[in-house]
Amino acid sequence: MIRQLDVDGVPTLMAATAGPMRAGLTFRVGTADETLGRSGITHLLEHLALAPLGLTDYHFNGATAPIFTSFYMQGSESDIAGFLTAVCRTIHDLPMARLEVEKEILRTEWSSRGNAAIDAVPLWRHGARDHGLTSYPEFGLHAITEHDLRAWAARWFTRENAVLWIAGDRVPAGLRLALPAGVRQPVPPVSSALPRTPAYFVNGSRAVVLDSVVRRRTAAGVFAGVLEREMYRSLRQEDGLSYTINTGYEPRGDGHATLRALADALPEKQDAVLGGFIDVLAKLRVGRIEQADLDATVAKREDTLGAAEVDAARLPSQALDLLTGQPTLTVDELRAELKTVTLADLHQVAQEVTATALLMVPDGTTADWAGFTEAPTRSTHTVPGTAYREREGDGELRVGVDGVSYVGPGGPLTVRYAECAALLAWPDGARRLIGHDAIAMHIEPTLFDLHPGAIGVIDQQVPADRRVPMPARPPEKIPQPYAAANRPQPGQRPAPVQRSWWEVPLMVLSGLATLGVGGITLLLTFGLFIADESDGDTGWLWGMVGVGWLLTVILALPIVLLRRRRR
Repeated sequence: MIRQLDVDGVPTLMAATAGPMRAGLTFRVGTADETLGRSGITHLLEHLALAPLGLTDYHFNGATAPIFTSFYMQGSESDIAGFLTAVCRTIHDLPMARLEVEKEILRTEWSSRGNAAIDAVPLWRHGARDHGLTSYPEFGLHAITEHDLRAWAARWFTRENAVLWIAGDRVPAGLRLALPAGVRQPVPPVSSALPRTPAYFVNGSRAVVLDSVVRRRTAAGVFAGVLEREMYRSLRQEDGLSYTINTGYEPRGDGHATLRALADALPEKQDAVLGGFIDVLAKLRVGRIEQADLDATVAKREDTLGAAEVDAARLPSQALDLLTGQPTLTVDELRAELKTVTLADLHQVAQEVTATALLMVPDGTTADWAGFTEAPTRSTHTVPGTAYREREGDGELRVGVDGVSYVGPGGPLTVRYAECAALLAWPDGARRLIGHDAIAMHIEPTLFDLHPGAIGVIDQQVPADRRVPMPARPPEKIPQPYAAANRPQPGQRPAPVQRSWWEVPLMVLSGLATLGVGGITLLLTFGLFIADESDGDTGWLWGMVGVGWLLTVILALPIVLLRRRRR
């Protein structure tokens, strides 16, 4: 059984284990509590808290998720006590001398992170806020200060906002959780960037991904298993369209859960996989659910609940439930709920899934034919302001007192200052405004006829805590209009033009033909001037001279045009 007790004012969950002792300290704070302009602060604090601990023979780690941050260790009783005691002490006495080093480590971590198929989904559902921030780089790292970190630790890393869990038979001797007093922090409200659902968006991935929001309940977790079985049978076994097929069910701490499904596809089979994926959803939505799939999924979950270490394995999730105020059920209570799930319950979940669905589809495909609405990629309005034309193109940038709009190819795009999640600012004057709805607008002063004060207006209107200074760019990375980009700088030799293979032979043939025809025509012209008028009718000869000179001009045209192209 899982027992609940108290250690230094921190709620604690404990369950026996036959293996090595392990323990974790979980705080109710994560990326969803941040803003885009200061994103990465929780992750940075986690790294700084672990930095002084150095190397150890036992496994320890930290993790930052959307709604929680945890510190974990497996090892001896004394090592666990020393680890968690040190973490609680270091959180409020961070090694600020390592601040810039840890920032660089986090930037490297992001750059080496693989692009999973589902990485873009949170941005499209939630925008540039709360749960959507996991899709963005940690832009805020550049601007986070020592003061920011201390204030963040004082607010979130308190004993009232933490839960300790221990897989073992006792509290490690010498463990001290020296955390300051605070308050239990609620789960942040969840935003939406989708005007309506079901919706879809196009992504370069070769996978089809479903993201949906359902009420948190046992039937929803069972439905995820039933959906995976149905997809595996249809898309892999019967049609041979997909290899990787999986589903996931993840509570988000507010009485709801995210339910996802993924099926991969070869480039030539993307249309077929998308069609088969939607057919499976439609089948379940109308209630065509197999009793055998329900029975198999329930039996599999009952086997998991019957494992010897089930209580110890459930400790991290139980700690999160306790932190977020969700019901904490015993194994017997979970078994009882599993037995009550019916096909009618799964049918209700299937309807919830369809109603809230966000579908990621591969390039070159759409899902509007199946009743899905394309997720917005443009703004529905513009703001009034001073207009600045593009130097090359038909676009127009409008800088106003309420926001900025771009009207032109790919637009309209609008970001209001009050709804700006982050303003990325480069030293050369470039700006990128990212709205709460994830609409982003990049402004390169070199590409617009901007007044020198236009960028200053934008900087003044966006709140200071949303401004993110970006590192300087090398000159060759700053976009230029086409003509300016191809004009050599003072003291710089023009770059040689790459000729096509046929240009030189054509110019040689054109030159030889021009010399031949032009030379004959020139001799004929001289002859006619010298000839006596009485020699007879020479009109037809003058006609030949005219034709000769015309041919000479035509034959010389390739040389003139190719030389002009080279210049």
